[in-house]
This record gives sequence, structure tokens and C-alpha cells, in this order.
Amino acid sequence: METHHSGILQFLRRDKKPIRNTNIEHKEQLSALDKLAIKITDKVGSMGFFLVIFIWTVVWLGWNILMPATWAFDPFPAFALWLFISNVIQIFLMPLIMVGQNLQSKHAEARAEADFEINTKAELEIETVLVHLEKQNELILKILEQQQREKSGH
Repeated sequence: METHHSGILQFLRRDKKPIRNTNIEHKEQLSALDKLAIKITDKVGSMGFFLVIFIWTVVWLGWNILMPATWAFDPFPAFALWLFISNVIQIFLMPLIMVGQNLQSKHAEARAEADFEINTKAELEIETVLVHLEKQNELILKILEQQQREKSGH
């Protein structure tokens, strides 16, 4: 019985890698430019950024449509300056967002791998515990049978 118990403990202890925090690992691997790309991706993908762009557009277009022609700096109907600035913003943000999304995707993959590793270890440990419990049940039944025989033999 002692050898069986120590064998299970050795099985549970073998191949024990320390638990890794994929969030910390991912952050440590990022360069300054990677961190900047992720921050920009997070900010651009927020409602706050959308509202800023929306309000900027409404104010810009509203000013140039509703104000007298002498006050309009980007006159209706062309809005050439607004279109130019909007396109420049898009041209710069598109590649940055793609870089940020790729980095976020790599982080998600690392988290999924770590989850799979933990789940696999947990499954092995559960199976080991179940085997151990089955062995204990067998031993308990043998002890009960032996006690029954001893009682009936007296």
C-alpha cells in the first residue's frame, strides 16, 4: 500500500512545470513600438475615439455649411481639406491597427496554449486521483471482507 501511494505522488509531481502567466510573458516580449501599436489599436477601437471623430466631422462640416462663405475655410460641397485630413488619418491608422490586432492575436494564441496545457495536466491529475480512489475502494472492500470473515469465524 505504501509503494502504491508514493508511486501516485511521484506521478503527480513529475513533469511539473511552473505555472506561467502568459499576460506577463507577452508584455515582456513586446518592443516599445509594439506597445504603442497595441495602445493605438485599443484607443481607435473605442467608442471614445468614434465620438471624437464623429463630433470633429459634425463640427467641421456644420461650420463650413452653416457659416457665411467668408468664414468657411473648407467650403461646401467639396470639403477638400476635411477629405484630405480624413484620408491621412485612415492611411496612418490602418497599418497600425493591423499590427496591433496581429499582436493581440498572438497573445490570444499564447493564452489558448497555456489553457490547453493546464487542462491537459488537470485531466491527468484527475485520472490519477480517480485511479487512487478506486484502489482505496478495493482496499476498503478487502478490509471489510476480512472483518466479516473474522466476525463470522468467532
